[in-house]
Amino acid sequence: MCYEEQNDVAGAFESEGINCSGCFTFTGGKDRRSGLILTIPLCTEQTSMEELSSTLDYLLGIPSDKCKARGFTVIVDGRKSQWNIVKTVVLMLQNVIPAEVSLVCVVKPDEFWDKKVTHFCFWKEKDRLGFEVILVSANKLTRYIEPCQLTDEFGGSLVYDHMDWVNKRLVFEKFTKESTSLLDELVVINESEKSNQLDKERPPDCNFLPSLDPETVLQTGHELLSELQQRRFNGSEGGGVAWSPMDDELLAQPQVMKLLDSLREQYTKYQEVCRQRSKRSQLEEIQTKVMQVVNWLEGPGTEQLRTQWGIGDSIRASQALQQKHEEMESQHSEWFAVYVELNQQIAALLSAGDEEDLVELKGLQQQLSDVCYRQASQLESRQNVLQSAHEFHGTAQDLSQQLDGLLGMLCADVAPTDGAAIQQTLKHLEEKLKSVEGSLAGLREKGQVVMDQMSNQTTWSYGKDVPIENKENIDHIQGVMEDMQLRKQRCEDMVDVRRLKMLQMVQLFKCEEDASQAVEWLGELLDALLKTHIRLGDDAQETKVLLEKHKKFVDVAQSTYDYGRQLLQATVVLCQSLRCTTRSSGDTLPRLNRVWKQFTVTSEERVHRLEMACSFHTAAEKVGEEWTILEQETYEEVETVGKALLDRLTVPVIFPDG
Repeated sequence: MCYEEQNDVAGAFESEGINCSGCFTFTGGKDRRSGLILTIPLCTEQTSMEELSSTLDYLLGIPSDKCKARGFTVIVDGRKSQWNIVKTVVLMLQNVIPAEVSLVCVVKPDEFWDKKVTHFCFWKEKDRLGFEVILVSANKLTRYIEPCQLTDEFGGSLVYDHMDWVNKRLVFEKFTKESTSLLDELVVINESEKSNQLDKERPPDCNFLPSLDPETVLQTGHELLSELQQRRFNGSEGGGVAWSPMDDELLAQPQVMKLLDSLREQYTKYQEVCRQRSKRSQLEEIQTKVMQVVNWLEGPGTEQLRTQWGIGDSIRASQALQQKHEEMESQHSEWFAVYVELNQQIAALLSAGDEEDLVELKGLQQQLSDVCYRQASQLESRQNVLQSAHEFHGTAQDLSQQLDGLLGMLCADVAPTDGAAIQQTLKHLEEKLKSVEGSLAGLREKGQVVMDQMSNQTTWSYGKDVPIENKENIDHIQGVMEDMQLRKQRCEDMVDVRRLKMLQMVQLFKCEEDASQAVEWLGELLDALLKTHIRLGDDAQETKVLLEKHKKFVDVAQSTYDYGRQLLQATVVLCQSLRCTTRSSGDTLPRLNRVWKQFTVTSEERVHRLEMACSFHTAAEKVGEEWTILEQETYEEVETVGKALLDRLTVPVIFPDG
C-alpha cells in the first residue's frame, strides 16, 4: 500500500476515534492459557479515553470468538504515563471487556508509583473488577508470560512489526469495505435482473452499474490472500518479518477467503447479467437496425420504384432512365450491405443464442430477408425492363435507319447502264427488304418481351403486391411496332413498284439488245444475199429451184425484220411506261429500215434476175428443141431476153446509197 493510501485509511480510523499511531494492538503473543496478549502503551501526554475506548473496541472485534473464549492478558505499559491514567484505563477495561480479560499486567516505573499504589489496591478490587490486576516491573514480566511471547521492549524475543501489521490491516479494511459494498451492489443488480426476467413487461434498468470495478477488487483480495498464505507457509525463512501463529486470526484470512468466494459468486452472476444485458442490447440494436432497413425499403425505396415506371421513347431516354435506376440501386446497395451485416450478426446469435431468443431472431431474420429479397427482385425486374426497353429502342432505331436507307434508294432515280446493273440493284433492294423484315421480326420479339415483363411487374404497397399501371408504356411499344409495320409495308409496295420498273427496264434493255441482234442478222442475210446468192441456174428447172429457195430466204429475212420491228415497238411502249423520255429506239430503227430496204431492193433485183433467167432458159430450150420449126420472131425474142438479162447483170444489185 502506498503512503497516501495508508494516510487515507489511518485518517479514516482516527476520524472514528481509533488510534493507529501507537502500538495499541495485538502482537500475536499468547499467555500461558493460550489467551491473546493485548498491549496498551500509555504516554506522558493526556490520553483521550474516548479514543482509547474506540481503539479497544476496534481491536477486540478482530479476534475470532474462539480466541475470545480463551480470554485476554492485557499489558498496560504505564512507564511513561501517570498513575491516574493507568487507573482509568484499567477501569475502562472493566467496562469494556470484563468477561474476556483474565489478567491485567500493569508495567510500572521503577520508583515512581510506590506512594500512589497505597491509595488503590487492585488485588482488593478483583471481585469488583472481574479480573486480576498486578503491578510488575518490565524485567519481571517474564514471571507471568513466556519471553518468547513478549516483544523486545518487554525483554522478550517475539518479533513484531507494528507498521507492517497496520499496513495489512489497512489493506484488509479497504478490501473488506470495498468488497462488502460491491457485494451489496452486485446482489441488488443480480436480484433486479432476476426480477426483470420474471416480469418481462418491466423496463430493465440498464444504467445500474457497480461503483467499483469487480476485477480490481478481486485482484486486491487475491493479492492480500496470497501474501497471507505465503507468509504463513514461509515464516521467517523468507528473510522478511517473522510470522506469528495469530496472524491468521488477527488478519482474518478466513474472512478474506469468504469475501472472495462470495464476491466471485456474485461477480459470476453479474457477468451473466452483463452477458444477458449485452445480448439484449445487441438484440435491441439489431431489431432497431432491422426496422430501419425494413422501413426504408418499404417506404422511400418502394416509393422510388413506384415513381420510376417509364421506359422512355428513345435510346437516349432509356439510357437516362437506366442511369437513374443505377443511382437508385446504389442507394439500395447501402441498405443491402446493412442487411448482409445484420444477417451475419443474427446468424452468429442464432448459433450461440438461448432457446427463448431463437424464435424472435428467426422472425427478424425472416422479415428482413423477405423485404430485402422482394425489393431486390423488384429492382432486378425494373432493371430487366429497362434493359429490354433499351434493346427495343435500339432495334427500333436501327430499323428506322434501315427503312430510311431503303426509302432513299427507292426515291432515287434509276439510271442503270445495262441489265446486269439493274439485276445487281434489284438484288440489293431484295437484300435490304429482307434485312428490314428480319429487323421488324426482332422488334416484334423484343417488344413482346418488354410487354410480358411489364405485365408481370408489381410493387409492394400496404403489405401486398400491387400491379404497376403500364398501359402508356404498352401503348407506346405497340404504336412503335405498328408505325414500323406501316413504314415497312409502304417500302414493300415501293419495292414492288421498283421491282416492276426494273424488270421493265431489263425487258427494255433486252428488247433493245434483241433488236440490235435482229439488225445484225438482217445485215448478215443481206451480206449473204449479195455475196453468195449470185447463181442464176443452168437451165429453167434449176432457176426455178433457186427462185423457190430465194423466196424462203426472203421469208426468213421478212421474219427477222418483223421481229426487230416488234422489239422496237415494245421498246417504245416500255419507254412510255417507264416515262423514260431520254431513251428511245435510237439509231436501231433507222438501221433496221435501211438494211431492210437494202435487202428488199436486193431481193427484188434477185427475183427479177431469176425470173429473167428462167424466161431466158425456157425460151432457149424451146429454140433448141424446135429449131427447125421456130419462127424468126421466137428467135428474136430469145435474143432480146438474153441481151436484156446481160444488160441487167451489168447493173449493180444495190447502189452505194442503199
